[in-house]
Amino acid sequence: MGNLRALSCFILLILVVFTTARPKSGPDQKCKSGPVDLVFLIDSSRSVRPHEFETMRKFMIDILNTLDIGLDSTRVGVVQYSSQVRNEFSLKTHSKLENMVKAINEIVPLAQGTMTGLAIRYLMNEAFSPGQGDRPKVSNVAVIVTDGRPQDRVAEVATEAREKGIEIYAVGVARADMTSLRAMASPPFEDHVFLVERFDLIHQFGLQFQDKLCGIDLCSESEHGCEHLCESTPGSYICHCLPGYRLNADGKTCSAIDLCAEGKHDCQQICISSPGSFTCDCNRGHQLNDDEKTCSPIDLCAEGKDGCEQVCVYMGPGVFRCECTDGYRLNVDEKTCSPIDLCTEGKHGCEQVCVYVGPGIFTCECNEGYRLNVDEKTCSPIDLCAEGKHDCEQVCVNMGPGIFTCDCNKGYRLNEDEKSCSAIDLCAEGKHDCEQICVSAPGVFTCDCNKGFKLNRDKRTCTNMDMCNTVKHGCEYQCVNTPGSYHCICPEGQLLQEDGKTCGTCKSSNIDLVLLIDGSKSVRPQNFELVKKFVNQVVDSLDVSARGTRVGLVQYSSRVRTEFPLSMYHTAEDIKAAVLKVDYMEKGTMTGLALKHMLENSFSEAEGARPASHNIPRVGLVFTDGRSQDDISEYAKKAKEAGITMYAVGVGKAVEDELREIASEPVEKHFYYTTDFSAINTIAENLKLNVCPAESQGEVEVKDPCACENLVEFQQATMNSLDQLTQKLASMAARLEQLENQLLSRK
Repeated sequence: MGNLRALSCFILLILVVFTTARPKSGPDQKCKSGPVDLVFLIDSSRSVRPHEFETMRKFMIDILNTLDIGLDSTRVGVVQYSSQVRNEFSLKTHSKLENMVKAINEIVPLAQGTMTGLAIRYLMNEAFSPGQGDRPKVSNVAVIVTDGRPQDRVAEVATEAREKGIEIYAVGVARADMTSLRAMASPPFEDHVFLVERFDLIHQFGLQFQDKLCGIDLCSESEHGCEHLCESTPGSYICHCLPGYRLNADGKTCSAIDLCAEGKHDCQQICISSPGSFTCDCNRGHQLNDDEKTCSPIDLCAEGKDGCEQVCVYMGPGVFRCECTDGYRLNVDEKTCSPIDLCTEGKHGCEQVCVYVGPGIFTCECNEGYRLNVDEKTCSPIDLCAEGKHDCEQVCVNMGPGIFTCDCNKGYRLNEDEKSCSAIDLCAEGKHDCEQICVSAPGVFTCDCNKGFKLNRDKRTCTNMDMCNTVKHGCEYQCVNTPGSYHCICPEGQLLQEDGKTCGTCKSSNIDLVLLIDGSKSVRPQNFELVKKFVNQVVDSLDVSARGTRVGLVQYSSRVRTEFPLSMYHTAEDIKAAVLKVDYMEKGTMTGLALKHMLENSFSEAEGARPASHNIPRVGLVFTDGRSQDDISEYAKKAKEAGITMYAVGVGKAVEDELREIASEPVEKHFYYTTDFSAINTIAENLKLNVCPAESQGEVEVKDPCACENLVEFQQATMNSLDQLTQKLASMAARLEQLENQLLSRK
């Protein structure tokens, strides 16, 4: 047996040598030099002409055709570069040659500068990284093809790449600089630096590169025909067979040596052959003796080699049968035993529950809520309510065999002890909809009102019969009662203000205001927060409402974004809350684009601007901190021609000429500038965007009296005035009645 183990080890050693021998390679055969991770770094700068790039494309495909492509053999990636680097496909992208060829044919040249150092750093940090398919302990080979002098430094980064184990071949064409090629390539330079006069000669490098990558010997590079092993000799080869085999007369194929068939053994019963060797075995029921040749009969029961869990019955040499003790049965493995469970097998007759007591023994029981009958097999349900076995205060509800729950009469609820009951006080629990007073009874309620109020028909709500005398109405001039409410009126010649309480000769003018705020990166986040505070200061100075002043906000940088249109918010509080939530955009300063957006979108009726026929003034306010990156003249002029009053506010590096070009005439009243963001609150205080109608130089809403909506509005206003007069008369009549009652009481 020791000789057999030594022979087996020798066979494994020969197999290792055989499997690592290099296979054939030739013009029609792929090079199989071993796993390689290969990346082409190709120069696609503008100096590489289209037909030259096509030659470079063919050069890569020709080399790929000589390689054994595959994820477990040669992996290939392609990176092109000019002033930038672009990964066409990585080492892990393609496992088939045809997919690589298709990807190479689809490459579009970058046609820019020649940043070779940048490309080598990408090669080192990205292309040869595990994430891109680079394998550990596999050679990294890079082929750099360029036609010019690098526009950046290559020596240091190329040295770093070589120190990381990347073997670099530098191929220069036409205008390439030899000094730069030598700075990039791995030593020795005669093996890694190639310079050709024109692109159509680049295939010469391909032939030399193949010779470098693939060695040649007759065993691996020719059709030797050896079945097992080939041994190269100068100019020839010899075929050999693995141990246990002999070479046939053809000098190439091998045949196994069968010592059993040839009678070259001394086994007593059975000979088992393997190439060049054998082992002895015995017939069933016998075992091999220590001499590993003769055999003896086996009594497995006596030797305890039966595997029976309980009882072993000897049946002859090497043969036995397992059995089980009473109450157990033999399992399908014919060795182990399982207890007989009559409950599990359904051989019990119990109506509900069978309880296993032991092998072949059981008793019957009942589910909860049932009791066992005298036959000790069937069960009967238990009704605890009918039997009076409960402690419910009011109602016992049978829920099933042995189960009950307590309940209460209508108007009562079950307490936490789930047995006793308490009256339901809906008033005390707030489970009513009475406006003022709730009167409770068990499970029900009725509503009532406080003194001075009357219960309405809905039997829930109350009406205050004199609101003006019982609430703080806040009316500046006079409060007029209405059923369950009130409203304020003003003396003749004065107008009720937007708050519905104060009176005045002038209300703040109505305007449509759009603010354009600069969100470019030069503003910086902390200053942008000051800009938002500036916007909210402006909003605080306005009379904001749906019929009063409307406000829209637009932020711009390299693009324009409407934060909210004129139609979105109708209170100053909502607008200020929305301003504080605006996110800072950063990037460039396209003020002209923002003015165009304001003119074409922000002041459209679709976004809430009121029709021009209403003569509501339109005001635009531009806030910026720097020079615009586009032209502002066209849309600054168009905005003013469209009747928009333009304000320009500049901070820091804002250009005064641009601000003046945006601002309306007179420029001094519409142009503001400060050098520091912290001072913009002063500008907000000085901005006066609202004026009274009498002072607005005629810029008030002129309505067509014949328009339908204006007729309706006039009718509504007239009805309101009549209603106010009626209520005033009613109030005076009530006062007179009160005075009369006082006079009668004095009599």
